[in-house]
Amino acid sequence: MKLSISKHPVLFAILMVLMSAVGAGGQTYSNLYAYPGTNNNTSGITWPSILSQGQDGNLYSTIQTNGAANAGSVYKITTSGSYSLLYGFCAEGGHCLTTGAYPFGGVTLGLDGNLWGTTQGGGKDGAGTVFKMTPAGTLTTLYSFTNGNDDSAPVFTLLQGQDGNMYGVSEEQYNGQYGSFFKMSTKGKISPHPFAYTNGASPSLPVQGTDGNFYGTTQVGGDKTCRCGVVYKATAAGKITVLHYFTGYQSSTQYDGSRPIGILVQGSDGNFYGTTYQGGAVNVGTVFKITPSGSYTLLYSFGSVAGDGTLPIAGLTLGTDGNFYGVTGNGGTKNTGIIFKITPKGSETLLYNFCSVSCYDGIYPTTPMLQHTNGKFYGNTSGNSLGGAVFYSFDMGLKPFVQMVLSAGTVGSTVEILGQGFTGASSVTFNGTPATFKVVSDTYLTAKVPAGATAGNVSVATSSGTLASNRVFLVVPTITSFTPTSGPVGTQVVISGSGFTGVTSVKFGSKAATFTVNNDSTITATVPTGAKTGKISATSAGGKATSKTAFTVTP
Repeated sequence: MKLSISKHPVLFAILMVLMSAVGAGGQTYSNLYAYPGTNNNTSGITWPSILSQGQDGNLYSTIQTNGAANAGSVYKITTSGSYSLLYGFCAEGGHCLTTGAYPFGGVTLGLDGNLWGTTQGGGKDGAGTVFKMTPAGTLTTLYSFTNGNDDSAPVFTLLQGQDGNMYGVSEEQYNGQYGSFFKMSTKGKISPHPFAYTNGASPSLPVQGTDGNFYGTTQVGGDKTCRCGVVYKATAAGKITVLHYFTGYQSSTQYDGSRPIGILVQGSDGNFYGTTYQGGAVNVGTVFKITPSGSYTLLYSFGSVAGDGTLPIAGLTLGTDGNFYGVTGNGGTKNTGIIFKITPKGSETLLYNFCSVSCYDGIYPTTPMLQHTNGKFYGNTSGNSLGGAVFYSFDMGLKPFVQMVLSAGTVGSTVEILGQGFTGASSVTFNGTPATFKVVSDTYLTAKVPAGATAGNVSVATSSGTLASNRVFLVVPTITSFTPTSGPVGTQVVISGSGFTGVTSVKFGSKAATFTVNNDSTITATVPTGAKTGKISATSAGGKATSKTAFTVTP
């Protein structure tokens, strides 16, 4: 959804210098780079999209309609604002059948170190593509959408699931289709699961919860009267369940959110938080919370106080202080947007008004802020007073940290960690348990999940201090075997596997068993009364492990 942005003629190209402004409480806003030719009335180039941190500590994203062919690009930008165009789409010309065209959603860092993303157009059928690209700019097209079969025109990038597969959504609404949630192997094999309007239409990219399911929103559809969008849950197999139907603004005393455009984020309390573009007490947007089981709370209505932000379009970012940070596309002192903070309980603080010092610093932010592992937030606006978009940083004084590329794994698996100051790192621990590790560069290292590790923060000891992860890492249990393989109720069964430290439940089929965790790799459990022949499962904070074969219950 494009904002109504004031148009200003571009008089000439300019070189931008660093300009800073101080917000409430001493927070510092810095204009780092002005994207040339973006979003003005002469070039028609659109603004840059969502940012992603790479292994090298730089930020990566896409612009939908720039590059030599005006078919979009992937670019890199440093935290100091040095810009590099990595790849321009449709270099082959024609209908962009090979490379695709018009990437809108940014890119995602994959476990392989490549950047993964989508295009809205081009490909074999002109319906968009899925691509991966090396940080050096070599592109591989993995899949071409075929409008009418798998839906098409994906707006968002991809996310990599805990199982290593890629997940995403497509948006098109033709031939009775309303978008789809899909799983794709890293080789390009895709499994689409369509929405049906009653369970939402035009889905936003979901986030994978700590329970392994995917949680997201649709911008429209759902409730037959309002059609204001939904919050949905999807399993990895593609089963879609509606958790909440938005009902929108009906009166000043009866209202809900409407049009949840931004991506959800899971808080440290396990609940999901998001924004709606409209609805709320003043019908200019909300912040809401929803539990994994679907208990919904409207936390805040924008426009509730004078000078407040309005029309949040980008969703929220969880900061390392446990609060959520975001931007609104409008509102504030100049009606050009704000940066705000909101607590998990719904207390909002306005941190910065765009255009309050200089409109060259950026106006109308449209992407969520990214918290870099250096502690600062980074984002893009859709314009400035000359029309071009702006790349900016916002410093809340939060400390540097480390970030896991994936926040769950099994014992013995290799996990990837982003950060800074890794050269000379002396230790990596998983909730206090030491791990073997390999420093690849000053901003990237790998570590093996150690036996005995439990759910908790990952810490890296560097020469300048210890850095903790911004999210809890979950150890996923596995069951490799059990003995004996059959027996009556009361039989003692030794279960072998890994990640058993912290297991809270063992079941034979659907029946809970008494058990003892002997160590991280073995559990002794008693076949419970009422058990029937079936598989054995063990559950911890990291997930549920199920045996490949069934235990046979004998008379």
